Amino acid sequence: MEILAFGVTADEKPLLEAAFAGQHEVRCLDVFLGEDTAPIAAGYEVVSSSVNADLNGRVLRTLAAGGTRMIAQRSTGFNNIDLDVATSLGMTVSRVSYYSPYSVAEFAWTLAMAVNRRIVRAANRTRDFDFRLNGLMGRDLRGRTVGVLGTGKIGEAFSRIAAGFGMRLLGWDVAENPACVELGMKYVDKETLLAAADVVSLHVPLLDSTHHLIDAAALRVMRDDAILVNSSRGGLVDTDALVDELRAGRFAGVGLDVYEAEAGVFFLDKSLEAVPDDTLARLITFPNVVVTSHQAYYTHDAVGQIIDTTVANVADYVAGRRSSNTLVPRSA
Repeated sequence: MEILAFGVTADEKPLLEAAFAGQHEVRCLDVFLGEDTAPIAAGYEVVSSSVNADLNGRVLRTLAAGGTRMIAQRSTGFNNIDLDVATSLGMTVSRVSYYSPYSVAEFAWTLAMAVNRRIVRAANRTRDFDFRLNGLMGRDLRGRTVGVLGTGKIGEAFSRIAAGFGMRLLGWDVAENPACVELGMKYVDKETLLAAADVVSLHVPLLDSTHHLIDAAALRVMRDDAILVNSSRGGLVDTDALVDELRAGRFAGVGLDVYEAEAGVFFLDKSLEAVPDDTLARLITFPNVVVTSHQAYYTHDAVGQIIDTTVANVADYVAGRRSSNTLVPRSA
């Protein structure tokens, strides 16, 4: 069987081809799956999608009409898939429920340290042979407080790094993680966490209940010199409200690997185009903000695990099995 994989990066392609070798052929495309590209999948029983694919009802119907019976998404998140429509069409849908939490946790701290120690500004200066230190002063993390919103696998890994820095740990989640409690984490309500934390990092899924978890009211509770990091999902933060606070001169730094309107922008080269998103354009201009292109997961280890799981998900589909990765099981 030949599988069509959308949104495959140049780094990912050889890994994906090697993983499927001897089992199935895989055709890799760098374009993302959406309404304009769905017709390309005609004749492919199995389609693999990336995290930024748009699998709305119209896209799924187009895929089903072309003969696609299985969607193998190469990500943990699946809020971009209309599962109800997929069920009604009898399509199988799978995801990657687990990959290295250290990839995201380590990158979240990379963002926090980059804005704290003004790494981007310093690197830009030295490239121009400007070696002054003015404006580059950061803060020690030891003894300060970090607030972790979401203490699952990634939040736990992030907290372990924070404990290594010697930081006080505050957590917020629907349930306490015993491993985080063992690290010394104290669970508090969201407002208490935001008011006390020097660093706030988001590690929760994007659900209706977490959309704009960090809204205007939450931002106002935070300390003026706090650092905010989001390496989870863009929709967790009300970006317009964040820009308003930044314009008022608040926050020591903001590190964002995700953006709520990133679809159609992130993962693409827009360097020769005028960016129509005024909010994103304004956000990037702040000297205390670092924006990266949804790359926190992008390590050889994590991508390898994502691909291996995707191969296993396809094997389960062929065999008629279901697993913890199955979102919509194969119809009889």
